Amino acid sequence: MNLRQLRYFVKIVERGSFSRAAEDVHVAQPALSQQIAELEQALSVSLLHRSARGVRATAAGEALYAEAVEILRRIERLPGIARSAGGEAQGTVTLGMSSTLAAVLAGPFIDAARKALPKIGLRFVSQDSESLRSRIANQKLDLAMVFEDEPVTGFVRVPLFRQRLYLVQRRKTPRSPQTVTLARLAQNPLVLATPPNLVRALIDRAFAQAGLEPHVAAEMDVLSSILSAVESGLGDTILPKGEFSDVPGSAKMSAIPIDPPLYLTASLIAAQDVAPTRAREAIQTCFLDFARLHLENHPVAGAEWIGPSSP
Repeated sequence: MNLRQLRYFVKIVERGSFSRAAEDVHVAQPALSQQIAELEQALSVSLLHRSARGVRATAAGEALYAEAVEILRRIERLPGIARSAGGEAQGTVTLGMSSTLAAVLAGPFIDAARKALPKIGLRFVSQDSESLRSRIANQKLDLAMVFEDEPVTGFVRVPLFRQRLYLVQRRKTPRSPQTVTLARLAQNPLVLATPPNLVRALIDRAFAQAGLEPHVAAEMDVLSSILSAVESGLGDTILPKGEFSDVPGSAKMSAIPIDPPLYLTASLIAAQDVAPTRAREAIQTCFLDFARLHLENHPVAGAEWIGPSSP
């Protein structure tokens, strides 16, 4: 067994296909198949279920995949750890950010990190908060900025700010209310995220606690699709976002605060059982300073800073 075989195996599991994995690692498919056959022979177990629809890991394969991912991540960290030992932090850090937050913070932070920490490579991932939390737990990300309803065990976290939820419509008219109640929301056709989704879970729980049944006109997985559906008049939506000038094609969107307020907390999280590298610590410190200053200088509708104060 060798590291190359582990890399190939991880890629096959993640891509669900020998052919797609072969394209990614730039190896001929027969050679890739041979490497996996040798790995299975060395371990004396079957690692993959093969079918016309693709491949998936066996129980033994799932166990190996989890360990292989961690081994490969540790190998990837070694150059940065060695180079950082005697001076400036170096290496690569993978940072995730929820799609809603990324629209406001991703570009400016990547630019700030590049200037402040030129020897640290930053890999950026944008997904929903639940997916990012799963990637942190599986050690596929070093850090993630996510929305949270209630803290989940297994992570270290720094709460940064709490964000109010808004009813989002195509446009605001002179007759639009200043705030909107859950009872009024229940009368609106709504375009909501498909469960499981953090915002959707908070909305469903709030309606249930109020004894109300929402009128769900459609469910969608991607923020851009939800906004497109709202723009087309299919219904309204509910988001932790009160302003849309930063979203292309959504300038005519309007946001009305929900009353009583519903909040999510934006937190920076990392895996609890993984020792941080100097590069990760440097990126985390840089991000905390950046987020505080950015929100001070560019206030976000409905956002209230609750994180560390300035030094």
